[in-house]
Amino acid sequence: MRSRLAAPSARLALAAVAAVAVTAAAAGTATATADSRSATVRACATKDLSFKVSLKTQAGGYYLVTAKAKSGVTCYLEGVFPSASFGSSADTEVAPAEHAVSDRVTLSGSTAAYAGVNPKTTNDDFGKEFDFLHLSVAGDETNAVTLTLPETAKVDRPVATNWHSDPADAVPFAN
Repeated sequence: MRSRLAAPSARLALAAVAAVAVTAAAAGTATATADSRSATVRACATKDLSFKVSLKTQAGGYYLVTAKAKSGVTCYLEGVFPSASFGSSADTEVAPAEHAVSDRVTLSGSTAAYAGVNPKTTNDDFGKEFDFLHLSVAGDETNAVTLTLPETAKVDRPVATNWHSDPADAVPFAN
C-alpha cells in the first residue's frame, strides 16, 4: 500500500518541479527576447528626424541636407540617397549621384547624417526655379517634409548623394 501512495506523491512533486522549470524557462526566454529587442536600433522614419539645408559652393554649388534624430530617438539611415524633389513633376525628383550603397549611419543625440543635393547637373541655362525641397527618408514618401532653401534653385536633372556620416563625403560631383 505504501508504494501505491508514494507513487502519486512522487508524480505530483515531479510535475510541480517540471512546471516551475517550464515557467522559469519561459520567463527567461521572454526576458532575453525583450532585452535583445531593446538593444536593436530601428530604421529612421522621416518623423524621427529634424532637417537643415545649407548652401555650399564646392563642386559648382549644392545643398547640404543635415539630418539629426529628434530628442530621445535612436535610429539608422541606410546608405542610400534620400527621396527628394523640388516640385511635384517627375523631372524635379532627385536621382542617385552614387552607384553603390554607403555605410549605414546611426543617429542619436548630436550625431548627424549628411546628403548633398545638386539641383542642376546640366551645363546650360535651362531649368525651373524652386524655393523648396520636399524630402523624406526613402520608403517613407507619404510623410515628406518641405524645407525652405537658403536661395532659389534652378533645377534641371537634380541628383543626391547617399546619407553619410561625414559631410565631406556628401559632395555631389557632377559627372
